[in-house]
Amino acid sequence: MRVTTIAFEGAEARRVEAEIQLTGGQVAFSIVGLGDKAVAESRERVRGAFAGLGLGWPGKRIVVNLAPADLPKEGSHFDLPIALALMSVMGIIPADALDNYVCVGELKLDGSIGAITGALPAAMAASSFGMGLICPEDNGREAAWAGDVPILAPRSLIALINHFKGHSLLSRPEPGEISLPSKPMDLNEVKGQELAKRALEIAAAGGHNLLFVGPPGSGKSMLAQRLPGILPPLTSRELLETSQIWSMAGLLNKGELTRDRPFRSPHHSASMAALTGGGLRAKPGEVSLAHNGVLFLDELPEFSPQALDSLRQPLETSEIVVARANNHIKYPARVQLVAAMNPCRCGYGGVGKGACGKAPKCLRDYQGRVSGPLMDRIDLQIDVPPVTAADMALPPPVEGSKEVAARVMAARETQIRRAEQLGLSSDNTLNATAYGAGLDAISPLDNTARDLLTQAAQQSGLSARGWTRCVRLARTIADLESAMSGISTPILRRHMAEALIYRRTTQSEGAQMVSSPKAASFLAGH
Repeated sequence: MRVTTIAFEGAEARRVEAEIQLTGGQVAFSIVGLGDKAVAESRERVRGAFAGLGLGWPGKRIVVNLAPADLPKEGSHFDLPIALALMSVMGIIPADALDNYVCVGELKLDGSIGAITGALPAAMAASSFGMGLICPEDNGREAAWAGDVPILAPRSLIALINHFKGHSLLSRPEPGEISLPSKPMDLNEVKGQELAKRALEIAAAGGHNLLFVGPPGSGKSMLAQRLPGILPPLTSRELLETSQIWSMAGLLNKGELTRDRPFRSPHHSASMAALTGGGLRAKPGEVSLAHNGVLFLDELPEFSPQALDSLRQPLETSEIVVARANNHIKYPARVQLVAAMNPCRCGYGGVGKGACGKAPKCLRDYQGRVSGPLMDRIDLQIDVPPVTAADMALPPPVEGSKEVAARVMAARETQIRRAEQLGLSSDNTLNATAYGAGLDAISPLDNTARDLLTQAAQQSGLSARGWTRCVRLARTIADLESAMSGISTPILRRHMAEALIYRRTTQSEGAQMVSSPKAASFLAGH
């Protein structure tokens, strides 16, 4: 007798067949097939559930094989398929009742079926197999988001037995609710910091990584927390992708989904496994939970160097691979990184009131905790000066998140239309992820812009990655201008000048990277 179930590899579900055989000989109950401790403990949960329902236990040798045997299997969701296969062999339910279903669920000792993680990916896998899904009642509304998939969500084994015998039929659960968008923090609450607000708008429009450098109290975290308020809501495809990861982490409450983009802000004491995923069961880390959203790292140099450098690969490839001795587990990780840091450990750097007495060595040592390759992956690097008393005395800004979000949405729509016209893949839509021939096609440079970029690269030692990211950034700046004017433009010198100014972390680096007076005068107007 065989019952179909699944084993999780990251956010993907692999097909597994639970085979059961009753033979003569010494009474025993064995489960084979490379299962972990939770799978081995299924023997006692299944035996206890049968006893809780008053069902007799067969006095034979029971062997359960989870095939394929070389695929690692983790979790307690194998309880239900094992119990149903045994019931089918014992004649408690019809032998063909489970032919068209994938079964997942954890059993309790009273025969009820407990909730599991990963119900949504399981339902998506069942749909790809052309089958239905049997899952716990508490997961039914979550699984129903998988589309037109037959779903049975019983509360207990008795309810499922009655359904298959025709005594009391189970109806398909309805999908959970789409929660109302949360009220975002508004940019009109931030006084001053016009250059930082401009950088935040550019980052939102193109999906670029962003770093704020400034003393305590200058508004770095305040600005970062307002980024979700100017980002467009998740599309249907993004919503399903993100929800599958959150389902694996057990973060979906009663099947309720939200179109708010994820905003994850781990503490700087977070380990490498917490950021990238891993642990005993290779759960998704913060970078995957922020998929299609924002990963905010406050106090960037306080994170361990190993944890920070583990983000270099997912920032380039938009996925994270957790390597195990016998398996490789892959999670999606398409995130927008936003980070904040003080210029030095003292907080204030080498200028102004409270200046560090150990500058520039203190600045160099503190900022040196963040590796150069990681910094090279951050498109916008902005100095955030202290807010002055004059700024605080001003009335709230007239323009808030609503107005900025409208420009961001218009710029993103421009990018999506352009990608569709050029036949680019869905992963190559936003400027921050454009690459290769796709980037060349969407980013024609006029001669003056190319000359400025070449000059800056020669003066500052700009890497090939830095060159590409400057082009992407300039393309977003041009798109924002086009969204306001309604006229599509190539990348001009003024767009490249602004993009190059944002590729800096200190005033001295900025002077080295761009010496053009036109660039300086352009930024002065912003």
